[in-house]
Amino acid sequence: MTSQVASLPPRWSAPDGVWTEPDLHLFPPDGHRYEIVDGCLHAAPPPPESHEAVVRAVVTTLRSAAPPGWWVCDRLGIAINGGTSGESNLVPDVTVLRPRSSGAIWSDPADVALVVEVETPATRRYDRILKPSLYAEAGIHAFWRVEPGRATPLLRTYILSGSRYRSEHSLEGAEPVKLDAPYPVRIAPAAWI
Repeated sequence: MTSQVASLPPRWSAPDGVWTEPDLHLFPPDGHRYEIVDGCLHAAPPPPESHEAVVRAVVTTLRSAAPPGWWVCDRLGIAINGGTSGESNLVPDVTVLRPRSSGAIWSDPADVALVVEVETPATRRYDRILKPSLYAEAGIHAFWRVEPGRATPLLRTYILSGSRYRSEHSLEGAEPVKLDAPYPVRIAPAAWI
């Protein structure tokens, strides 16, 4: 009987109230993405390797152009205070932090200059509708979404205008295009595959 108990996966239970950041530590590092939106748990399946390759390429592109003091990180969490609806703890694929950021495990939105989401079939609606609205409400200046394109990834860039994002660019192909946010950077989405 003891050997059967030892082979069972560890059990956990949901919190009595809303989910909070400490509850995220209950989950194993199994490749799933666990996030909290307004106190509710959201889990996404592990992304395919093609997604991970694009994330690495975006990080490399942004790091190579980053001025001194700027940080480009993959999967760095952002803590968004939701007031009465509960807090949100989101984990973008790529985050660009301004110089003199706090360096906290969960970044303050005021330290974040850009978030990037690389879309997968499992995260498409989440990356297009819910997460951008939360990033905009938190005051994050720029948002990029990388989608599957015809032959190369398609990059859509957005800039905060009031409390919403305004579409700025749709880029695809091998011809480099200069963008100004979060800092001057030349982008050629074809180089990301």
